[in-house]
Amino acid sequence: MELALSLERLVNEKLLNLHSVAARANDPNMTEFIENHFLTEQVEAIKKISEYVAQLRRVGKGHGVWHFDQVLLHGEENGAA
Repeated sequence: MELALSLERLVNEKLLNLHSVAARANDPNMTEFIENHFLTEQVEAIKKISEYVAQLRRVGKGHGVWHFDQVLLHGEENGAA
């Protein structure tokens, strides 16, 4: 999960770089496209994975990780029961 978080942050950084290139090139269509189709989704993904990393750090190793995996695999409703 920590690696996934690092990758999401890297993708976000690259999208921001691309956005700034489009802004410097005075291309409002490209900046809007990046904002609407990528940046919002990236921020949400980073937030969700950050929450997962924090939860995994709290549960520790062993049964806590297994339970966390089961929740992800079967969904919140089945894993919490």
